[in-house]
Amino acid sequence: MNAILVKGITKQFHGSPVLNDVSFELEKGECLGLMGESGSGKSTLARCIMGMQRVDKGAIHLMGERIDHLSDRKLRPFRKRLQLVLQNPAAALNPKKKIAASLLDPYLFLGKHVRLHHFSAVSESLLVKELLDAVELPGELAARYPHELSGGQRQRVNIARAISIEPDVLVLDEPTASLDVVSQASILDLLTDLKEELGLSYLFISHDLAALHEMSDRIMVMKDGRLVDNFHRGDIFSPNRETYTKELISIF
Repeated sequence: MNAILVKGITKQFHGSPVLNDVSFELEKGECLGLMGESGSGKSTLARCIMGMQRVDKGAIHLMGERIDHLSDRKLRPFRKRLQLVLQNPAAALNPKKKIAASLLDPYLFLGKHVRLHHFSAVSESLLVKELLDAVELPGELAARYPHELSGGQRQRVNIARAISIEPDVLVLDEPTASLDVVSQASILDLLTDLKEELGLSYLFISHDLAALHEMSDRIMVMKDGRLVDNFHRGDIFSPNRETYTKELISIF
């Protein structure tokens, strides 16, 4: 079974195509990279997969279930299986909430749809502690506010929020783009460890060629809303790559 199956999706804004007949499969346990220039449609694709935007045509399947046509109410149980980590860690956290409260938001929001196996739901305080441990943050950060954390720490909190309900798939939309080089490397190491520990599948969206090469099993290339290349990471520098892929590699 595929973790995600996307079949011929199209999305237009004001009559202009942003996604054009996009199809791909994300296998269970795989990290599938997606690269492309700004404006190529990568983030729109992420939002469509998450159900944040409706597709005009085509289908999206999550763990064998079609989800693109569901209402918000019917989509809610599936949100436990699919979570998003965004580029800007500060914007994703409520500045008025302490870290502990932010960590609990996904679990409390989904309520009856969540049955935890890896983490403990015996008490909220224990769940917070386990989540901070999972992303290698000290427990005392639970009582702090987002502005009291570094950028790397805030992104670790966002990752902890995403895994708090034990999803099957994480959509990672430029998760290291706003971080310094040292924090970028530590976040990639963390994501690699969590993928193995929790059996996660990743759609890893990035313009960072080194990060894509390190993280991905396969890499897709998007141009003007279309997927124009798809290859194993070991073939990234193959002379058989599409011309546009070679151009991107030379830029990045």
